[in-house]
Amino acid sequence: MPIIVNLDVMMAKRKMSLNELSEKVDITLSNLSILKTGKAKAIRFNTLEAICKALDCQPGDILEFAE
Repeated sequence: MPIIVNLDVMMAKRKMSLNELSEKVDITLSNLSILKTGKAKAIRFNTLEAICKALDCQPGDILEFAE
């Protein structure tokens, strides 16, 4: 998959657990886990925005393109 999700890296940098992020972003743990493991097929911009606000980061800190 050419898009790599670095959500776990940003969560570690911010010392935030999956439960904490789930509560702040108002996303179920299962959906957040799917995104974190890179198994998600899509992400809504409003979800990405909420995650970036909660982690104080940019979308490029979470998503990476690699060939």
